[in-house]
Amino acid sequence: QVQLVESGGGLVQPGGSLRLSCAASGSIFRINDMAWYRQVPGKQRELVAAVSKPGNTNYADSVKGRFTISRDNAKNTVYLQMDSLKPEDTAVYYCNVDAPPPLYSHRNYWGQGTQVTVSS
Repeated sequence: QVQLVESGGGLVQPGGSLRLSCAASGSIFRINDMAWYRQVPGKQRELVAAVSKPGNTNYADSVKGRFTISRDNAKNTVYLQMDSLKPEDTAVYYCNVDAPPPLYSHRNYWGQGTQVTVSS
């Protein structure tokens, strides 16, 4: 019903910046929370940042002060601005969107994932 397309990943040096984008399309009735997760091999997927429709945000302690999540409701898009990147930020980043159809409270969709590599 809803498709999420991610972009913006790539290779960056420590201390550099990168901006990820995730655009939702398809049968969209409404979108509640939007979020970014990341995962490395052998570890669980972890929440990086989330933003509600009114604009409230929360961040993992490891990225607080360095990453900024934002959204453009008119474009059904969520962004993750990543500054002061560290090697430990290297992971596959996935966006997640809560986009329930009528009469449903929640329904989550995942992006395809985009690789972020922080290395010299």
